[in-house]
Amino acid sequence: MVSDTEVRTIEARTHGRYLVQVPGTPGSRPTIVGFHGYGQNAERLMASLQQIPGHERWLLVAVQALHPFYHRDNLVVANWMTRQDRELAIAENVEYVGSVLNAVSREYSSRAPLVFLGFSQGVGMAYRAAAHYRADALIALAGDVPPDVAASTRVPLPPVLIGRGTRDDMYPSHKHDADVATLQSLGVNVESCVFDGAHEWTADFYAAASRILARLV
Repeated sequence: MVSDTEVRTIEARTHGRYLVQVPGTPGSRPTIVGFHGYGQNAERLMASLQQIPGHERWLLVAVQALHPFYHRDNLVVANWMTRQDRELAIAENVEYVGSVLNAVSREYSSRAPLVFLGFSQGVGMAYRAAAHYRADALIALAGDVPPDVAASTRVPLPPVLIGRGTRDDMYPSHKHDADVATLQSLGVNVESCVFDGAHEWTADFYAAASRILARLV
């Protein structure tokens, strides 16, 4: 008699990819570490980070997800995780972020303040990064607080800026309101930027993110 199919997992080595833009000022630099949305890549995120007024003073790090695939016109994009083996993927991604932080610190003399930033699916990664590695601010655009972060954090979450477009069906108002309530219940200082827009970066959000950065340096 043939047995039922059994599912097994095994650890496999892979390489992550990230982009760095170094400010012109010498010495140690404050750092922004960002995470892109589904079906995007580090280049696209870096272009968005470069639109934030005042970014020139910061070391910019755009982290690409570990699971690449081809999009239109053979463009290579990536995805953070799916529901399959989700807990393993979360642990791997958190360790990946830690490796990036260590590498950037060694090579570029990064220093506090440290800001995590995420867009869309990358928001979950920004929250998880801030839940494991102490940061000074978290900027979240168009994405919600992951249940695992709401349940437990290794370090206290920093102040959070939440951005939401009024026409964003992927991050509707009830999710935004629930996130604000969840974070406040955890004792987190929360600021919202609700702007006229959809699931996107806008001038209003860039300005709000810039104000957060200006408070830190």
